[in-house]
Amino acid sequence: MRPDGPTMAAPEESLRRRKTGYSHPESESPPVPGRDPAGSPAHLHAGTFWLTRIVLLKALAFVYFVAFLVAFHQNKQLIGDRGLLPCRVFLKNFQQYFQDKTSWEVFSYMPTILWLTDWSDTNSTLDSLALLGLGISSFVLITGCANMLLMAALWGLYMSLVNVGHVWYSFGWESQLLETGFLGIFLCPLWTLSRLPQHTPTSRIVLWGFRWLIFRIMLGAGLIKIRGDRCWRDLTCMDFHYETQPVPNPVAYYLHHSPWWFHRFETLSNHFIELLVPFFLFLGRRACIIHGALQILFQAILIVSGNLSFLNWLTMVPSLACFDDATLGFLFPSGPGSLKDRVLQMQREIRGARPKPRFGSVVRRAANVSLGILLAWLSVPVVLNLLSSRQVMNTHFNSLHIVNTYGAFGSITKERTEVILQGTASPNASAPDAVWEDYEFKCKPGDPSRRPCLISPYHYRLDWLMWFAAFQTYEHNDWILHLAGKLLASDAEALSLLAHNPFASRPPPRWVRGEHYRYKFSRPGGRHAAEGKWWVRKRIGAYFPPLSLEELRPYFRDRGWPLPQPL
Repeated sequence: MRPDGPTMAAPEESLRRRKTGYSHPESESPPVPGRDPAGSPAHLHAGTFWLTRIVLLKALAFVYFVAFLVAFHQNKQLIGDRGLLPCRVFLKNFQQYFQDKTSWEVFSYMPTILWLTDWSDTNSTLDSLALLGLGISSFVLITGCANMLLMAALWGLYMSLVNVGHVWYSFGWESQLLETGFLGIFLCPLWTLSRLPQHTPTSRIVLWGFRWLIFRIMLGAGLIKIRGDRCWRDLTCMDFHYETQPVPNPVAYYLHHSPWWFHRFETLSNHFIELLVPFFLFLGRRACIIHGALQILFQAILIVSGNLSFLNWLTMVPSLACFDDATLGFLFPSGPGSLKDRVLQMQREIRGARPKPRFGSVVRRAANVSLGILLAWLSVPVVLNLLSSRQVMNTHFNSLHIVNTYGAFGSITKERTEVILQGTASPNASAPDAVWEDYEFKCKPGDPSRRPCLISPYHYRLDWLMWFAAFQTYEHNDWILHLAGKLLASDAEALSLLAHNPFASRPPPRWVRGEHYRYKFSRPGGRHAAEGKWWVRKRIGAYFPPLSLEELRPYFRDRGWPLPQPL
């Protein structure tokens, strides 16, 4: 007879425990924080986003820091009291256009703190806004923590600059930063300044807001290409892109000379990343992680291949919302008391018991639900634009730039042209013996022997606008004549935007003109490359005729621009 009572089964159970190394829970010592019972390092569980929030805040703060740094260094020259397009003139013109509206209606059309300031010294106001933004973004970048008030301040400060920045702030990444920054407000608790605010877990609604943003950015960019330039469909766009992009870098020179099959592969890869990969977001956790990794890798490649301001760095930010704590844990040190260890303990507490609802949590949940409804409502025109055969890119549908439509390089220019500004000290601009000397910009192509610059994520706004001006006319870009006038007066602020002034320590030029050139990369191993030239250029003709300061004075008065005073 086979015994099957509990008494006879005990030795067999004891033997099984010895074989498997199992001991009774009551006889074990307490587990070490950050380690599992076997003593090996513990792994974070999937599905929480405490560390994700820290990484998101730091990445967003970095982009804000760069944006405010650019503003601090260039705002006075571009939109200051004596800037190329003074914001004071812009505000007055806007005010006159809406003179039948109330102050609140004018503010709602163009929200900016500058409506509340004295316009007699806009330079100081612009510097104050930029410095305050630099201070707050530095704090968030260093500490990795923020609250809603700090993030709202960053968003409001930068929106104030964008809305008065005229053409200098008209690029798609300005609206993209404002939308990303608006979502960043809801990542944080209202008051608490802690990297791990225990009672404020990262909202899934906000995370999906970031994911919805990167989905629209990439799909919009892919669709505008397919619907736009034919070269995206016949896979030839990359034959031209590196040479004709706004501000090429040294790597672009070598990529331009890659084999034809490599350019076809690049174009196909671009279509895959922008048209197919965005849908990975909706296919579960693993596919979402793959989406985030591919998008970040794609943006890193774009950073290496060109100077596109902080656009690609900014596009990485919403991609980080694809990763949870288990995925990002490798970025943080382990050990007792570390952030990683504290998150692990919080995960265990959450799995062990359901916390009682707090009043602040209820209010926050209501705010997040309201945010989700707002994003859904504002997304309607954006989705309609994505589905439209007449899709437009880089457009905002509200003055707060909350939900926008994006896209890049819907068409590719097939040849590069540049405007070269020149000055002469000759009293007669038409004299055959007049010596014309070139002004050099910080980064845009000029001297064929100068190596292309590498500046991303920093951004020279004037250099970028010169690229647009080159395939338009000076009538479309009247600020370039203002720049010419300032060069005629050797204006120190304007000259600070340039890399080389041929009239330094000399009297100002008597005449300034704009010349139009066609630029092509030199061929590696060719004659021009052997001479140290990165570019080969050929004159097309005059962009604007020789101008003197006296000729420009009436032009300045008509536009309300301050008259340059020669040194």
